[in-house]
Amino acid sequence: MIPELNGSLRKNLIILPKAVEEASGIRINGKLIKSLLFSTDVAIIRNTNADAIIAVYPFTPQPIITEALMLAAQVPVFCGVGGGTTSGQRVINLALHAEFQGAIGVVVNAPIPNKILNCIAKTVDIPIVVTVVSTEENIKERIANGAQILNISGAHQTPAIVRKIRENYADIPIIATGGPSETTILETIRAGANAITYTPPTNGEIFRNLMNKYRDTMKSC
Repeated sequence: MIPELNGSLRKNLIILPKAVEEASGIRINGKLIKSLLFSTDVAIIRNTNADAIIAVYPFTPQPIITEALMLAAQVPVFCGVGGGTTSGQRVINLALHAEFQGAIGVVVNAPIPNKILNCIAKTVDIPIVVTVVSTEENIKERIANGAQILNISGAHQTPAIVRKIRENYADIPIIATGGPSETTILETIRAGANAITYTPPTNGEIFRNLMNKYRDTMKSC
C-alpha cells in the first residue's frame, strides 16, 4: 500500500480515475507520464493529481497563454501550437517559443501539413505530438516527418483507431482520450494507448456542486 498524505485545505483536487494507473506510461526525459489533464483553466491545472497537462485550445496559440499555463502548472505541460487555423511559419515559431518557455512537448492539430511538421522536427528538441482523429490518417508519413507521439482523439472511435495503429506500429508512443468512465479508459488502454487524457469538470460544474453543499449546510443550521 502506498502511504497517502493530504493537506486539509488542498484535499479537494481533480482526482483522475483509478483505471488510468493501468497504462504503461510514456517516459520523457526521465519523467513517467500516464495521465494528462486536458485543460487551460489555471485553477484546475493547479489542483489535480494528473502527471501532466495537455493544453490545446480553439484559438490562435499565444505565448502569453503558454507562459500563464507554465506558471500555474506543477507538472509538465504539452502545449498546443496550432497546425489547423494557425499554420505555416507561425506554427514553427510558436513551437520553438514553447520549448524556450519550458514545455515538455508541443501538440499540433490533425490538419498540419507534413512539410510544416518536418520543419518543426528540425527546429525543436522536445517531442512533437501529432493529433490523429481518423483511421484514414497516413501514420507512416506522420512518423517519417517527425511525429514522435500520436494523440488519438476520435471520440467513441478512439479505441478502434488506437487498435489499428498498434497493428502496424508496436513502438510508437500513443496518448488517447479515455472517455467518460473507468470502463472506456480500460478499453482504450487495452487497445494500446500508453497514456490517457482526461477532461475534467468545468470550474462552473465544480462550483455548482460546492454551492449546493453550502446551501444544504445553511438549511440545517
